[in-house]
Amino acid sequence: MLKQVLQKVWSKGYYGQRGESYMNCLCVPAIGFHSGHVHSAPRSFFGVEDFLDDNNSRPYTYKKERKSKNPQKHVSFKQRTEAYMEPFTLDVLISKRFVTASLTHRVTSKQVAVAGTNSKDIKAALKSRSDIPACLAIGRILADRAREADVYTASYTPRDRDKFEGKIRAVVQSLIDNGIDVKIYLD
Repeated sequence: MLKQVLQKVWSKGYYGQRGESYMNCLCVPAIGFHSGHVHSAPRSFFGVEDFLDDNNSRPYTYKKERKSKNPQKHVSFKQRTEAYMEPFTLDVLISKRFVTASLTHRVTSKQVAVAGTNSKDIKAALKSRSDIPACLAIGRILADRAREADVYTASYTPRDRDKFEGKIRAVVQSLIDNGIDVKIYLD
């Protein structure tokens, strides 16, 4: 049936509502849809030229952006210098079983001081490894190790899922009480 329809299309040609000819395109009559009007599609339907950009290299789904000559141009001064003004970040991880805190150098990504309730020397001295007294002990031990590494300031930004209360607040408050200046950035 499709072969017969296509032969009629190519031999006679169909005309649209305004009289334009559909000879240069593929026409498929729709039976039962849209009251029997003839539908047409361009000849390069799903052809290679539909999916390539001007250079014939990337698909159109790739968003073309102009590359800036100066990539630092749209970054603010504070964003460019903050890593060097506040180089150490505090990371606190609290699970159901353990508490871990570390101070990391932001530029080199090296951990300067680490303390956790899973280490041998600390877990022997604690009754529980995930309660508030364990968090206070971790803060005190991390502050001592940070002072040995000559780190006296750090910045802390809680993760999206973390709230600054309870055990996390206990670790940070213990660090502050033991001589480490922690700047807290809450969104």
